[in-house]
Amino acid sequence: MDTLTAPSLPADARKILEARHHDPFAYLGRHRKGDREVVRAFIPEAVSVTIVELGEAMQRVGDTDLFQWTGRPGRVPQRYRLRWTLANGHTHTAFDPYCLPPQIPDYDLYLFGEGRHRHAYRFLGANLHEVDGIQGMLFAVWAPNAERVSVVGDFNAWDGRRHPMRVRGASGVWELFLPGLGAGELYKFEIRNRATGAILVKSDPYGKRFELRPQTAALTTAPSDYAWQDDDWLARRRQWNWLHAPLSIYEVHLGSWQRDEQGRFLDYRELAHRLVDYVKPLGFTHIELLPVTEHPFDGSWGYQTTGYYAPTSRFGTPDDFRYFVDYCHRHDIGVFLDWAPGHFPKDAHALAFFDGSALYEHADPRRGEHRDWGTLIFNYGRHEVKNFLISSALYWLEEFHIDGLRVDAVASMLYLDYSRGPGEWTPNIHGGNENLEAIDFLRELNNLTHELHPGTLMMAEESTSWPMVSRPTWLGGLGFSMKWNMGWMNDTLNYMSKDPIHRHYHHDLLTFSQLYAYTENFILPFSHDEVVHGKRSLLNKMPGDEWQRFANLRLLYTYLFTHPGKKLLFMGCEFAQGREWNADGALDWYLLDYPLHQGVRQLIRDLNALYCSAPALHRYDFEAQAFEWIDCHDAAQSVLTYLRRCEEQTLVVALNFTPVPRYRYRIGVPAPGRYRELLNSDSTYYGGSNIGNGGWLQAEPLPWMGRPYSLEITLPPLAGLLLQGVGDN
Repeated sequence: MDTLTAPSLPADARKILEARHHDPFAYLGRHRKGDREVVRAFIPEAVSVTIVELGEAMQRVGDTDLFQWTGRPGRVPQRYRLRWTLANGHTHTAFDPYCLPPQIPDYDLYLFGEGRHRHAYRFLGANLHEVDGIQGMLFAVWAPNAERVSVVGDFNAWDGRRHPMRVRGASGVWELFLPGLGAGELYKFEIRNRATGAILVKSDPYGKRFELRPQTAALTTAPSDYAWQDDDWLARRRQWNWLHAPLSIYEVHLGSWQRDEQGRFLDYRELAHRLVDYVKPLGFTHIELLPVTEHPFDGSWGYQTTGYYAPTSRFGTPDDFRYFVDYCHRHDIGVFLDWAPGHFPKDAHALAFFDGSALYEHADPRRGEHRDWGTLIFNYGRHEVKNFLISSALYWLEEFHIDGLRVDAVASMLYLDYSRGPGEWTPNIHGGNENLEAIDFLRELNNLTHELHPGTLMMAEESTSWPMVSRPTWLGGLGFSMKWNMGWMNDTLNYMSKDPIHRHYHHDLLTFSQLYAYTENFILPFSHDEVVHGKRSLLNKMPGDEWQRFANLRLLYTYLFTHPGKKLLFMGCEFAQGREWNADGALDWYLLDYPLHQGVRQLIRDLNALYCSAPALHRYDFEAQAFEWIDCHDAAQSVLTYLRRCEEQTLVVALNFTPVPRYRYRIGVPAPGRYRELLNSDSTYYGGSNIGNGGWLQAEPLPWMGRPYSLEITLPPLAGLLLQGVGDN
């Protein structure tokens, strides 16, 4: 048996002992040495080490924790086990991970380096794996500026010396297969920076499950065996003509929608049942979740993400979240997810300065930091970073059957000078303020999601006049399915917040939207952002006494559901939550004991039912043929009248934005006959004063407003009417 003393150790051995070897396989494991074979192992705190298949002990190298066996070639099998005893008396047996060849195919590494690997999560992170019949966990991480990377966890006492990984050439990817390791193990990566020697302990960027905050380790997972039951939904989704279908979205923050009797979070499965039971009778077609991607700080609402592949553990396991989506689908409710690729937090355990360098972010803070939010910006021009994000998007669509992603803060991605003053940003190669790399990323993201998952939707929260956000990339657009209409939302809420006596001065805030309403595929959003941070609830944005505030809110919702565009309403708005949204507690459900709040919710139920059943209200949401003004000029009385139409149906909408009832108010209509009052937001059924038209009106052959017939109607105060000719379907 050959022996070595510490002073005579080769450089490779010293690097192992100092935990800075980039390729521990070059020294550890089984090697040919002349006409002999040598097996080496490094097991800190081991008292003795034995090669199980030989029944022979390995020799300690000097006073180190290196152990070595030397003997005749062929005696040690290709895959062998080690048995070691620690100073505490515990004995362990496992296959030696350093006797195994590289596991990640070169082709995967090539595609990843090119930014073209659609499923990088299948080989990066922690994945169950088998080598020559040996079960275990394959760990892999991208850290090109590391000198050494180790996987650490409970299984090795979080000791970075025990399981150093091998680097796969210039790819910057490190890997290690640990035999015998299964699901449910806590782990992180310990990284030594090549330039500075700094040691960082990082969570897995590709981690699929994390322990409950404030803890930050990932857990190893097995491929899910969840038995999906939503095949019918997915088949219908693939054929879904969403452009011409009703789409009414209920936006939800899972942590504050409802809680249990002790004020604790509900889990995904409880939420599935409660939400479906609540949302379906109200007529919403989809639920949109504020990000459930793992995040360390509750107050970020999920928008400062650290786990781009993991449903937050606050509400349960990944399979619990699969159940949530599956249950919604089985009850004909779609599920959208807010997804935040625009920035990420600076938390030391996560992506920031990942391998001791600006890896996921830009090194230059003029491109790499959002000062407003205290977050970092992804380097979209780096292939591996783009691959990380695109793989994440596809992961949610594929692994969790998500029906679409609402991409957060797109404007901040498009503009290099977003929220920056002179000297605080750098121009692109053409001297402009467009972020060319982010634009390319968004186009590729949208192309891939639409190609691979027909029927899924990509929605942009984009607040500027950037052209063709929701137009195909082959026309020069960004390729999103839809865009939030922030201009309509701001103008509408601005108008509605004004005292009715002053509204006639601001009539254009309501009429302006028709000048651009069909330039994009718009969603009309009253989202969480409008009811928080001192902006007040929708109810308390409305002017006047209590009766007027509720009437204004009912009028606002009538306008929302009769204006072209898909609909989005944040939780609590449907029953006139009075307080601002508070993410630290549940909504004020006790308000539903009061008739005015019950009336608002009933109005939402009826508006959804009309929107979904009346093709004139949804078929041409994105096309000018859907809408025609009857009269947009009556600013003096703050009244709007218009038609919503399709081939077989024409509806008349009349909105009175003052508290003064308008009796014998004449409007032109396109056809003779009787007109039925489909909806009156002033009905006592909704908490109104019940001024109206008795359910029916008769058109007169009196030309008015350029139309051959007209109606003389009663317009209730602060209310909207929806009328239909009896000859229409």
